[in-house]
Amino acid sequence: MLDIHVTKQQQVTLVVVNGRVDSLNAGELGLSLSSAIEDGGTQIVLDLSQVAYMSSAGLRELVSAFKKVRRISGDLRLAQPSPRVQEVLEMAGLDTIFQIFPTQLDAVGSY
Repeated sequence: MLDIHVTKQQQVTLVVVNGRVDSLNAGELGLSLSSAIEDGGTQIVLDLSQVAYMSSAGLRELVSAFKKVRRISGDLRLAQPSPRVQEVLEMAGLDTIFQIFPTQLDAVGSY
């Protein structure tokens, strides 16, 4: 089960993900991120604190959204990935690509 909530906090689009991101539902995450970008979101924070697991399919969606938003001079920043997700990001070397913040508030405030 995957829950995705998208809200606006001033100029920042906040995407909160809850559940497991795997090959069966990673497309949902990709669609949510693409919609946020298409709706004019150039400053995106992705809160991964409630994500218990993320597969390579999920990582691909993050990278794809990151590339899309960078093409329009925006950024996608990550907030408090769960320990398991942080481990996967580090193993994939993505912790050097994404700006990762310890809290949602820090990530939103970084813009």
